[in-house]
Amino acid sequence: MATAPQKVKFRDRLKQIGMVFSFTAKRDKLFVPLVLIALIVPLAVAGIAVALGAGWTWLPLGFVIAVLAVMIVLNLRSNAAMMTEMEGQPGAAAALIENMRGDWRVTQAVQYTGQFDMVHLVIGRPGIILIGEGNPQRVRQLLGQEKRRLAKVIGSAEMRDFIIGDDEGLMPLTKLRNTLMRMPRTLNGKDVNALDKRLKALKARPQMPKGQVPKNMRPPKGAFRAMRGR
Repeated sequence: MATAPQKVKFRDRLKQIGMVFSFTAKRDKLFVPLVLIALIVPLAVAGIAVALGAGWTWLPLGFVIAVLAVMIVLNLRSNAAMMTEMEGQPGAAAALIENMRGDWRVTQAVQYTGQFDMVHLVIGRPGIILIGEGNPQRVRQLLGQEKRRLAKVIGSAEMRDFIIGDDEGLMPLTKLRNTLMRMPRTLNGKDVNALDKRLKALKARPQMPKGQVPKNMRPPKGAFRAMRGR
């Protein structure tokens, strides 16, 4: 069962916002100009309104609107910058889903090859979702293996699969979040918990490390052969 999120202190929240701001500014040339526009326009409108005799209450209202506008710009542009940074990195799709809002149970690399082709298992309200990353031909073989493994225990839960990529018939990483969020919710919370328990009861498999895997990272010689021999 998913654990309740811990409360973040105000100071830590400010640090997080600062880190996201710095990250986005380094990768998005339009970010700082857009922030300045979002900040200046509401304050200028409020100042003009006060100068025309509309009352001093316009100043705090303009400040609040400016802060909201900056946060909206930060959210939109940081998501785009993060998506660009993650694209093409092994494990990017799993990392993206783990940070989505909602109850998404992600198990990374339930199937994989030595060439960093991998299939991630996602359990959520839409059912079972298999996400493939890597060479499409090899990933399709991995998807077939995982589907056969899961078919015995998922019951009536729906199972879908996507292969991440920009070619025809593949799912661009930039569209993955919206695609999953728009899927029909066919399971309730109890169903998700029950399904999660059934899948965890399957024979444990060695897992890849969580998060994005650097392209230059290679497993020790013979590691995958030893894993498969278990």
